[in-house]
Amino acid sequence: MQQGIRRLVALAAVFAVAFGAVYLIRNGPQGFTRLWTGGKADDNPEFRPERYTLSDRAPLELGDVELLARLDAEYTKLTQAVVSSVVSIDTTGTRERRLFDGYGRMRFQSVPTQGQGSGVIVSHEGHVVTNYHVIADQERIQVTLPMEGGKPGKSFPATLIGEDRLLDIAVLKIEGDGSKFQPLKFGDSSQVRPGQNVFAIGNPFGLGETITRGIISAVERSLSDTQRDLFQTDAAINPGNSGGPLVNLQGEIIGINSAIFTPDRDKPGFQGVGFSIPSNDVKDTLHSILERGRPVRGYLGVRMLEGGVVVAVGPESPAEKAGLKENDVILAFDGKQIRDTTQLINLVQRTRVGQKVPLRIWRSGSELTLEATITESQTETVEMPSITQGKIRDPGEILAAIGLDVRDLTPQERLRGFSGVVAARIRPEGLAGNRIRSGDLIFGVNESRISNSMEFYQFLAASVAVQATTVHLFRSGQHMTANLPVLPRKEEKEETPDDPER
Repeated sequence: MQQGIRRLVALAAVFAVAFGAVYLIRNGPQGFTRLWTGGKADDNPEFRPERYTLSDRAPLELGDVELLARLDAEYTKLTQAVVSSVVSIDTTGTRERRLFDGYGRMRFQSVPTQGQGSGVIVSHEGHVVTNYHVIADQERIQVTLPMEGGKPGKSFPATLIGEDRLLDIAVLKIEGDGSKFQPLKFGDSSQVRPGQNVFAIGNPFGLGETITRGIISAVERSLSDTQRDLFQTDAAINPGNSGGPLVNLQGEIIGINSAIFTPDRDKPGFQGVGFSIPSNDVKDTLHSILERGRPVRGYLGVRMLEGGVVVAVGPESPAEKAGLKENDVILAFDGKQIRDTTQLINLVQRTRVGQKVPLRIWRSGSELTLEATITESQTETVEMPSITQGKIRDPGEILAAIGLDVRDLTPQERLRGFSGVVAARIRPEGLAGNRIRSGDLIFGVNESRISNSMEFYQFLAASVAVQATTVHLFRSGQHMTANLPVLPRKEEKEETPDDPER
């Protein structure tokens, strides 16, 4: 027995010696080191560890940059104070897509839509202000609060209380659990000046609460002649920031972020130019919606050319009662010098209903002062007109004569901050002719903003059937207008299309 064990040990020793000799021949002396360390050391036999010593001191002490340190701490304090009132908004719904069957008949197909944006809580009861284009035509609205204590924020359904489409503002109500919410206070936007430090807060690209810093680059900017003056800022505003607040150093709302400027619709990006709706306008429409269920605007009752020249005065309007006449030139409104028609429209709309306003005018070589009592502007509803002359045509026939097909914006395009529809196909023989081009971003018809193709077709057909129509669009980053003539009756001769006017 013992002899067998000795033989086994001898064989094992011979095998070990043989294995070691072969391993040494193949791997050299370093092979034994790798074998001993499990192959982790000296994987690269040519590598030699470097000596290094890291710095353990900052270039400057906080006391050396005391002002910057305090400023940094105050930025952090401001962020903590306002972020809890900014919410993310997710929406779902359906839109109608226009189709034609094999017989040329128009049909509509429902397709699902999704949207995303931001909002700000403005009341303890849970009222939220956001952009109208964030929730336009959406069936379900969900509001998500910011993260708290490292945990995801609570989500609540929300209902639409009212909207102001021209101002691009909507008011929501969070259907919460009865707990009070933390609102932000409105600041006085009339005190905002270029160069002022501001902070934009929102939910860009669906990332969650984000804050960016910048300055007010300019005031009284306008993207179109149907929109009030906006603030321009270089604080980074990206797709998804729409509806979030622009705040001052006190954390007060001085604007609602609404749009960005980008020359490329397909590949948009922040270009250092963003726009916000002034808080005073937002606050006025908020009060009107909460108290009366709709926005309230001042009304004067004139139509003008550039330069303030009156070309028409509405019957029984405040302008007529004040004594305004055709060819009068309005020089000043309530003590403010008039630069252009857009400025006057903005001033009138902002004026309190019932307020008496002095008008300084130029008439037949002399200056006069009149007084007008501003009344409420009545909301116009667009309906399909009844054509009493010539052959009555249905909306499908009217749209076919216009010769313009559009598509709704994709969720990605809406996420980037765009609103409206995109021109998809233009038939040269139609009224649209060479006035509108494929790829144009259309956002308004006459004085009405549009948010989807169904709304656009309804507004366009109703207007072109009875009057000359102005279509507002962006082309290569530039605002333009295309003027469509009234649709001729069957017995009338077609007009020749012309080019868009800037």
